[in-house]
Amino acid sequence: MSFDHVIVWLDHAQAHVIHFTPETAANEIIKTHSTHTKSEKTGGGRHENKPYFNDIANALQGALEILIVGPGNEKLAFLKYLLKHQHHLAEQVISLETVDHPTDLQLLAYARKYFVGAARLSRSTPGVSHVL
Repeated sequence: MSFDHVIVWLDHAQAHVIHFTPETAANEIIKTHSTHTKSEKTGGGRHENKPYFNDIANALQGALEILIVGPGNEKLAFLKYLLKHQHHLAEQVISLETVDHPTDLQLLAYARKYFVGAARLSRSTPGVSHVL
C-alpha cells in the first residue's frame, strides 16, 4: 500500500511517525540514541541529534506531504536538519504545528482533520486537489 501523507510528532526523546490514507494507517516509534538531555547545549546552541533526525528522515521517505508536530522546539530543529541534510524531504513539509502529547489515535485524527481541512487527503496525484 502506498501512503502519500505522513504526520510526525516528535520531542527530544522519541518520534511517532504515522503514514496514512483516509482508510488505513501505519505507525512507527523512533527513539533517540542521544544521552544528552533537552537542557544540554553544545557550541552555544541546542545539540543537534543527527542520528535521531536521520532515523526519522528515513521513516519519512516516499511521503508527498509531511506534517511535523510536537510540544517544543524539536520540530523546528528537525526541520532545520531536513533543510540542511535532506532537502528533498524538507520540500514535502507543509506545516509545523504545536501539539502537546497526544495518543497515536489522537494524532492520526488530528492529521486526517488537518489534511481534509486543507483539501489534500483525497488527492490522487501531486498538484491536483479534489473536493471532499
